[in-house]
Amino acid sequence: MRPSFVDCHSHVVPSGDDGAASIEEGVELCVLAAEARTAILFGTPHVWPHFPLSVERELGIRRAFERLRERAPLELRLGFELTPAAPLLREDPARYVLEGTNHVLMEVPFVGPADELLALAKHVDDAGLVPLVAHPERAQSVRERPELAHELAQRWPLQLNATSILGRHGPEAEELAWALIEANDAAVVASDGHRLARPARIDEAYELVRARVGEETARPLFDGAALGLSARPTPSHAVARDA
Repeated sequence: MRPSFVDCHSHVVPSGDDGAASIEEGVELCVLAAEARTAILFGTPHVWPHFPLSVERELGIRRAFERLRERAPLELRLGFELTPAAPLLREDPARYVLEGTNHVLMEVPFVGPADELLALAKHVDDAGLVPLVAHPERAQSVRERPELAHELAQRWPLQLNATSILGRHGPEAEELAWALIEANDAAVVASDGHRLARPARIDEAYELVRARVGEETARPLFDGAALGLSARPTPSHAVARDA
């Protein structure tokens, strides 16, 4: 039996953002993830300052999610990825929780300081939930001061992108991702998969991490343990493409 994975960050649910553009594309992304041994996949539509989660948008997302879940050859769950912004500090963060966990996914802004992230993470923390800090290795604030990632990891779990580990976001993000893994500052690896050109799969990153730091260190980064979840091992044969 080979290990199965929990992928807590993807954009497979059509939501009007830069993720899957249709249910059909979402199904294909789910099939690719299942073939790559993902057992539980979270669809996490963006909540951007310029594209908030209105009542109408949330209704559309939940309808798309239900349609996609019916056809997905894995366990599909819903959450959201928050880009820190002041209006979120006036909301109940439980609205955005990753389904079946007490974690709220939020990204470190790609440019600028991390002040709004720190404020939002504290807001989530104060609500009795756990901020899950996405792809710090890709953020300007961390690249300019790498010790910021260690400081964040002392307070909240960090989620690295599989594509950073694979070098697909450039050498600086790759180097930072590996440094965080080797310092035991990373808690989770996820795909942040968007479209078919950037699918929701984490198997290649798992094999690289396992080879470099060993299975005992690698597996908890990929199997959902950090989120209080558990992915069952999968048989060695491939998942059938029946979607």
